[in-house]
Amino acid sequence: MIVGCLFLAAVPAQADDLTLTGQLLVATKKIEDPRFAKTVIFMVSHDKEGAFGLVVNRVFGAGPMQKFLKGFDIGPGKIKGDIRLHYGGPVSPSVGFFLHTADFKGDDTRVVDSKMALTTGTSVLKAIAEGRGPRNSLFALGYAGWSAGQLEGEIARGDWFSAPASEELIFSEDVDAIWERASGKAGLKL
Repeated sequence: MIVGCLFLAAVPAQADDLTLTGQLLVATKKIEDPRFAKTVIFMVSHDKEGAFGLVVNRVFGAGPMQKFLKGFDIGPGKIKGDIRLHYGGPVSPSVGFFLHTADFKGDDTRVVDSKMALTTGTSVLKAIAEGRGPRNSLFALGYAGWSAGQLEGEIARGDWFSAPASEELIFSEDVDAIWERASGKAGLKL
């Protein structure tokens, strides 16, 4: 498994135009592609050059956090419990991303907005093991990405709605209910 700095090249800078950065992208029932049907995507970046986000309501599985940390040569300290491995999207499925609350910032962290941040390196893992990590986080493999104009075309077809992002939805323990709950908060068709 690779945790790298892919996002530096893959995540375009924010633009002054209308952006979905920091919001949820919610699949409509119209999407039948199994990679995106009933998905909720936290939008890390969206501008005229493209878009980048992480699916927050698909889980591959879970495993012991101590074992996960050991795989990165990080002493687990007193950490107990499991870590869920999320499907972040179909692009670069071997690259790992930590989406987390903005109360943690490391050298390899990109702040999305006042509430959320994305870290691609091990600084967040070390902080978690030392008890100084973010309040909430999720680990995702892969991401969802769109080239310039691609997402706008999908929105125009009626494939997606937007909804306000909330820590409660993004980090919900009940991942099976996230799509339904986000759909209920979705605004008018974009």
